[in-house]
Amino acid sequence: MSWWWAGAIGAAKKRVEDDDPQPKYQSVALIIGVTGIVGNSLAEILPLADTPGGPWKVYGVARRPRPIWQADHLIEYIQCDVSNEEQTLEKLSTLKDTTHIFFVAWASEPTEAENCIVNGTMLRNVLRAVIPNAENLQHVCLQTGRKHYVGSFESIWKIPSHESPFHEDLPRLNDINFYYTLEDVLFDETQKKEGLTWSIHRPGVIFGFSPCSLINMVGTLCVYAAICKHQGLPLTFPGNRDAWDGYWDASDADLIAEHQIWAAVDPYAKNEAFNCSNGDVFKWKHLWKELAEQFEIENYGFEEENDKRPSLVEMMKNKGPVWDEIVKEKELLPTRLEEVAAFWLVDLLLQGASLLDSMNKSKEHGFLGFRNSNKSFASWIDKLKAQRIVP
Repeated sequence: MSWWWAGAIGAAKKRVEDDDPQPKYQSVALIIGVTGIVGNSLAEILPLADTPGGPWKVYGVARRPRPIWQADHLIEYIQCDVSNEEQTLEKLSTLKDTTHIFFVAWASEPTEAENCIVNGTMLRNVLRAVIPNAENLQHVCLQTGRKHYVGSFESIWKIPSHESPFHEDLPRLNDINFYYTLEDVLFDETQKKEGLTWSIHRPGVIFGFSPCSLINMVGTLCVYAAICKHQGLPLTFPGNRDAWDGYWDASDADLIAEHQIWAAVDPYAKNEAFNCSNGDVFKWKHLWKELAEQFEIENYGFEEENDKRPSLVEMMKNKGPVWDEIVKEKELLPTRLEEVAAFWLVDLLLQGASLLDSMNKSKEHGFLGFRNSNKSFASWIDKLKAQRIVP
């Protein structure tokens, strides 16, 4: 727990004690993308009694029906496709008590140009449905990410990017990027309400829990390990030597949620963009040992002679039936392989050099939260197992 978090909790408790009669809610959150990897963490943390700015009432929005693994979350779940303007207006304009928006959703399209259109439309639809109707709306948190500094999924490793460690004052790249589109929509729409503030959060590789996230690195690696264990295959590292030996950082999903809540309620964090990472570095060669031990695999590591190894996407291309066998045999929560694994993400990240950011700006503004990345990796594997997503 960071110094800021502890201090803010104490202040929040004092406010609640001093208020008589005690209000039922001090803040009302609207989480767009509540079933995603950070949305899930927000849905767990915001309703807690000691969360700064609380007590919080929480609305959670996602395209899909409420999943079983979120059944116990203390949120009002709203199924809504925010890419649909009419549906968004119908379902979100009635949430007049909203005080804070947490936009942690994104849609993946075949090209970056399409990503710009669809994701920009999603954010615009939400803001135009809520801003005119929520009289007490105070702040909008927008989550983007490190592609702000290295280019889109189409361009990463292909165009000149900024040199790491990345800091928030670096200019935009000369490249199409839906993160830039999201920022522009945020700036335009929040100007329409006097006093409405915003913050932008740029995590790196996210360690967290969500069986239906497009970017769940830990979950994908667990699925890969489970398949290797089931078939008696070695757990071969699917990246290059630079990825195996280089220094990396990560962003714990709970830490990102805490970072966004901090920015939502702390006056010193308004109208700023912030990197968000754990504050330490790790090597994949060390996490790989943890992954192998978690799935009781003795044969694992980096194969030096196999420098032209096939991609993980190719290796796992016909493994759907294998995953079905594992789910049935181990009595896991019913899922399809394509739902719980983003092999393309692993291929993309682990075929490049390590990239780091700087958390100095967040520290200077008062956020001192951190995570031990090695412990974070292990803890999310434990949660995936506890929720019966992986064996």
